[in-house]
Parts: sequence; C-alpha cells; structure tokens
Amino acid sequence: MKHLFFDLDRTLWDFEKNSETALSILYDDLKLGDHLRSFRSFHTKYKKINGELWDQYSKGKISKDILRVKRFQDTLAHFEVKSTELSHALADGYISLSPHQTHLFPDAIETLEQLKNDDFELHIITNGFLEVQHIKLDKSGLKPYFDVILCSEEVGKNKPSRLVFDRALDLAKAKHDESIMIGDSYEADIVGAENAGIRAILFDPDRVHRDGRHKWHIHELKQIPDTLPWM
Repeated sequence: MKHLFFDLDRTLWDFEKNSETALSILYDDLKLGDHLRSFRSFHTKYKKINGELWDQYSKGKISKDILRVKRFQDTLAHFEVKSTELSHALADGYISLSPHQTHLFPDAIETLEQLKNDDFELHIITNGFLEVQHIKLDKSGLKPYFDVILCSEEVGKNKPSRLVFDRALDLAKAKHDESIMIGDSYEADIVGAENAGIRAILFDPDRVHRDGRHKWHIHELKQIPDTLPWM
C-alpha cells in the first residue's frame, strides 16, 4: 500500500463550519437582516437547498454556473425576497470568502504528517469547484502534503464516475491494489472508489451512517494510520 487519495470537503476541510462563517459575514455585509427574520433561518434553508442542488450538479443535471446562483436565488425566494442583484452578490461573495476560511477537522495536519513520515504518497480527489479548491488547500496549510490534486471538473465528470478515479491513478502513477480512497460520501467516495477497483475508508465524523455501513468505517482522522495495516 503506497498511495492514499483523500476527499477534501467534509473530510479534511470542515465545509460546514467554513461555509457558515462565510455566510454569516455576507449576511451582515449585505444587510440581509433587513429582509430576513434571522441568520439561523436563512442558513438552515440555504443548507437544504444547496444540498439538493449539489446532488443535481453531481449527477450532471445542472451546470456549475446555475448552481452558484440558484442556491441563493431559491433561498431568498423562500423568504419572498426576489432580487437578482442580491442573489448574484451572495453568489460572488460566497465564492470569494468561503475558500479563505481555514477550519479543518481535528487532527487533520497531525494525521497527514504521520502518514507522510510513514512514506505514503498523498493525493486529493474532489468534486469541488476548480477555482476555489486550490485556495482552500493553500490557505488552510494542506497543500504541501499532497502530490496530485485532481478536481473532477477537470475530467468532465464527478465522483463516483470511474473516469475520475482512473485519471487520479494515472496522474499519481499508482496501481489499484496499492491505493486507498478516504472520504465522507458513501456514494461518491466509497462506492465510486470500489467500483474503480480501489479500497476505501468511510470517514463519518457526525456518525450519520449506521455501524457496519462499510467495512472500514472511522469517525476520527487519527484512526487512519492504525486502520491501514489491517487493509
């Protein structure tokens, strides 16, 4: 075993916490309180709508450009705020602010350090937008740990497409049987990797999956080094 492929959002980079921070700043800067009853209600509705639209995007049903604006347009419409200008301001502001947030999951850096010291080659496979993922990696201090960084957008397909995993293996000059994928999404990361002939570890920090959902099922990043020898 030589190559470890990590998902980025919700696996190393704490997407939920970083997203909430960016949205809170925008809520104040754009004076959304003049239109909406509270940040909490805005944030709760946005998360639901964003999740639904990301699912459509991952399946190729909508484009990135539509997703970027529609998630805010639909959220505002729920509160009977119809403003194209405000929707675009939120979309542009979010893309500018969110990748600069730096919250990581506990033990992320320490775990990567240990894995590097154990002579593993580390890589990233992410479905996130190309223009922001490298900023996230830079600002959070993650980038130096990784050799290959592949955004599925560069392939033209999203995980769980086998094309994404095959491209990552080619770039890393890695063989299937010496590679492992680590990610939080059961469908995109685990099923996708295993369909491509790569073993996988399900990272489940919020315990949203039942025990035994996957053979290799962890709740903390620091469990990775002790899990690998058993695989």
